Amino acid sequence: MTARLSLYQKAEQELYKLDRSVKAKFYDFSHRFRENPHSNGLQLKALKGDSQIFSARIDDSYRALLTRTGTDERGRESWLVIAVRHRRDVYEQLSVAINRVSGEIEFIDLSVVGESALRRAGIQLVPTEPDPTPDVDAAPAPEPEATQDADLAEQPLPLLAGHDAELLRELGVAEPLIDLALTLTATADLDRLVAGAPLLSQDVLYGLAAGMAPDEVRAEITAAVASNDRIDLGDFGAALARTTVTTIDDALHKVLEEGDFQAWKVFLHPTQARLVDRDYSGPARVSGGPGTGKTIVALHRIHHLVRQLKPGRDKPILLTTFTKNLAADLRARLTDLIRDPDLLARVEIAHIDELAYRIVSENLTGSVKRRVDDRTALGELRTVLAELGQQKTWEPEFLIEEWEQVVLGQSVPTRAAYFQTRRAGRGRPLTRPERSAVWGILDAFTTHLDEKGIETWGQAAERAARYEMERDGRILARQAYKDQVDGRDLIHRDAEASMRDLKHRYKHIIVDEAQDLRAAHWKMLRAMVAPGENDMFIAGDTHQRVYDNHVSLGSLGVDVRGRSARLTLSYRTTKEILARALTVMSGEKYDDLDEGTDTLSGYRSVLRGPVPELSAYATWEDELDGLATTLRAWRDELATDEDGTTRDIRGLIAVAVPDRDKVSQVIYHLATKAGLGYAQLTSDGPRGDGEIHVGTMPRFKGLEYQRLVVVGTSDRLVPRMDTIERYRTEDPARYRRELRKARSMLFVASTRARDALTITWHGKASPFLLDSAPDTAGGTALG
Repeated sequence: MTARLSLYQKAEQELYKLDRSVKAKFYDFSHRFRENPHSNGLQLKALKGDSQIFSARIDDSYRALLTRTGTDERGRESWLVIAVRHRRDVYEQLSVAINRVSGEIEFIDLSVVGESALRRAGIQLVPTEPDPTPDVDAAPAPEPEATQDADLAEQPLPLLAGHDAELLRELGVAEPLIDLALTLTATADLDRLVAGAPLLSQDVLYGLAAGMAPDEVRAEITAAVASNDRIDLGDFGAALARTTVTTIDDALHKVLEEGDFQAWKVFLHPTQARLVDRDYSGPARVSGGPGTGKTIVALHRIHHLVRQLKPGRDKPILLTTFTKNLAADLRARLTDLIRDPDLLARVEIAHIDELAYRIVSENLTGSVKRRVDDRTALGELRTVLAELGQQKTWEPEFLIEEWEQVVLGQSVPTRAAYFQTRRAGRGRPLTRPERSAVWGILDAFTTHLDEKGIETWGQAAERAARYEMERDGRILARQAYKDQVDGRDLIHRDAEASMRDLKHRYKHIIVDEAQDLRAAHWKMLRAMVAPGENDMFIAGDTHQRVYDNHVSLGSLGVDVRGRSARLTLSYRTTKEILARALTVMSGEKYDDLDEGTDTLSGYRSVLRGPVPELSAYATWEDELDGLATTLRAWRDELATDEDGTTRDIRGLIAVAVPDRDKVSQVIYHLATKAGLGYAQLTSDGPRGDGEIHVGTMPRFKGLEYQRLVVVGTSDRLVPRMDTIERYRTEDPARYRRELRKARSMLFVASTRARDALTITWHGKASPFLLDSAPDTAGGTALG
């Protein structure tokens, strides 16, 4: 073998879209190229426009475009495949260069830009291989986008007016794009330009066009990917080491043959890579809106940490999240990322309540109590209030929150301690006699639960936290003794009797969906890992909080000051869907998990798509009929590929519903009247094998669908005014919390859609949809 061959990410994406027969030919080509890149059959030659780019023959129709990246000490050449395309799509204006900021190899293709934009910039694309025999299957040449007269007419101001070439160059925009970008006057032209641009150029140009100040772009985008190396713009070998590539080998061949090329890896954006690879002196946190890659960063963080471990068979890394179905999703995604089963086996993946249950079980000698959900606990509390004759004095909902957030959340042990406990954020103040009365009721409530042999998940979390904190105390005491006394033999003998107490359970803990964890959960996690370098990595977004667990990480021993980062670019949700979802938040203020304020300022998307459809109906039955019509149309569109083959669309389409009752009604309508298969989203994941997923809004946390309908977004349903209206005057703080929680649920549901979103209601629309939605009925679609 005389050549080493790697694959550029953009070439990987092109290959994924090609016919399987072309993929197979490409693999054969790569084998022949590695054997002898200069064999006559490959016809390797430099392009006229950029001598750094070489064309090589895959077959009569397709070409591989490559750049040379050096020669090793044994004389073996190194090449990078930067594109795979039909010969008619190879132009002299293609270019490859090293970015002066990131030091990465970048491939530039101006053919994606609109014809009028190229004409204004004075660029004429010249094919490198004029086709003497027209291809009958080729798409017809595009019609000119504008007449010559229109081009001579007065043009609007450029999108980047006020910025110059030197600024774009400094921020990292690829050189061939700079002059062209400064001429663009239409957002459609900018969208086409950045669609084929390197990621750094894409982010910088979108940021400036969106109104970000150059200093903001420099700090948020450019600095995040700037290389620390001295960059030699002619050293492609050094640049290759800084560029994301795939080695062409038998494993790649297998993926190509299976037609699932995109599943090769979980893509990490360069702006996120610095968060993954760096060392932190303590707990670190990454936040950001939906689709910004928080979870992907967390998964790659695990991949980075697990490769640094010393050999062993233990599980020193914990990945945890809030629910069972999210944990299952994380396990599947981490399996795709970490291909080495021995490394994967060293990561424990468990949802937070599962972890707490295990800790409680380990520390009990008798039987473990049966855990009940919050609805069951509320019913038991109502029984206790009735027995005490207090049902008209105290609301059970208020008492259960006081118990969960104050008593359990702060591990309050006695009535006297409760008198001294801060109740920040609870809204309704309590006098000393009222606190005494509340304590008496809650004490009777816990006794009632004990007698029935049950406990809530909040109780289990609080108990697990106490066990782990006690264990942590023993570890610290033992370490202090070891440091003070030269008693190595004593320590060795003691280790045999109490090996578990000699070290913390984990070396690294990674938390996803951090905004929904209880205070007790954080205490438990903090005690499970020794404070120090890279101990905790936390990903979350309080705008997506759908459970009423408000905490201050600093007060719980998790200090992320100076180690927090915020992601602002969404790679899943289109601009149009994002704009609709942001109106739902309506400027509401959300905490940052540490007594500060989080914001969606600067949050934006790099994708474009159709404007979400908003539709009003007269009745719920009309709305269900409209839903069925939409779903059938989507099903038919997605079920057949362009070549006419049938496609499995299970899990591509979903319906989000405000509450459980309406989930049942939607499912009944789909099954009995619409003839559509369904799968219900549960805590264990989808139940059923139908193509349409249906679930309540909270069930969509962490999930993604190509197309999604949010139904039932009517006034007094979103939010549920029949349950929260009374708090408007009785407990204004709780009323505001309930409104925020309802906003978050609608925000979460709306941002699960990747390509298309429809929001419907019957009667009057939810106030969260603002005045962009009509109050009249009739199924009218709005932009």
